[in-house]
Amino acid sequence: MELNLDRDIIFFDLETTGLNVIRDRIVQIAMVKLFRNGSDPAEFNTLVNPGIPISEEAMSVHGITPKDLANKPTFRQLADKIWEFIGDSDLAGYNSNRFDVPMLMEEFARVGMEFDVSRRRLIDVQRIFYKMEPRTLKAAYRLYCGKELTDAHDALADVRATIDVFRGQLIAYEQIDLIDEDGNIIPRPIRNDMQLLHDFTNDLNFLDATQRLRVQPDGVVVFNFGKYQGQPVKEVLAKDKNYYFWMLEKEFSSQVKQIIKQMMREIEQARS
Repeated sequence: MELNLDRDIIFFDLETTGLNVIRDRIVQIAMVKLFRNGSDPAEFNTLVNPGIPISEEAMSVHGITPKDLANKPTFRQLADKIWEFIGDSDLAGYNSNRFDVPMLMEEFARVGMEFDVSRRRLIDVQRIFYKMEPRTLKAAYRLYCGKELTDAHDALADVRATIDVFRGQLIAYEQIDLIDEDGNIIPRPIRNDMQLLHDFTNDLNFLDATQRLRVQPDGVVVFNFGKYQGQPVKEVLAKDKNYYFWMLEKEFSSQVKQIIKQMMREIEQARS
């Protein structure tokens, strides 16, 4: 099935030193870009020297060792090429909204590049699968593609399998149910609607992957942690700028920092 794309989309997968999106690092990044004009897909696949140890648990999953990475480029050395390859594409993957996207944002932030996802659609194939058939990528590949995934946890193999699963999902499900702001169920056709799939695979109750900033039913963004939990972010930042600076210095994700910076700009513009 050909995807109905109005914008290029990149399916990607990361292998990392561990599972902490703030502290861990990328050891492999694989991307497949599908073009809206129907051109042949472009691939980008490379190992990355993380500069920190790889956890035993991570090595047992992806099999990438320090020896494999000894002479590989660092993310800083690769950042411009990765940035250029991504361009203004939408992003998709398997568990990408909770892990791969925020991990990539952190890596860019460390080298002084602000990777903004606010204008991109983010499609998480795992979310479609979990909402319909809660299982793993291997099981999804078997269910939707009728094949066995024998080389799971190689990043490029996982990306290719994810694309196959995504195409299979578009064929398997004629419609999905969205819930509007009043709690009403709205059946929508699932096929080839990237905006719909973005809405369906993102948890619209939170603005960030670490779930520090929550969106209330009335649309107001509130803190989901700390002494200001449940209080509107803009109101807090307007009256307590020291809290804003504290957040910028502490170990919050670059995604959270991008959001509060934008909110502070809006506050200052409203005052001027």
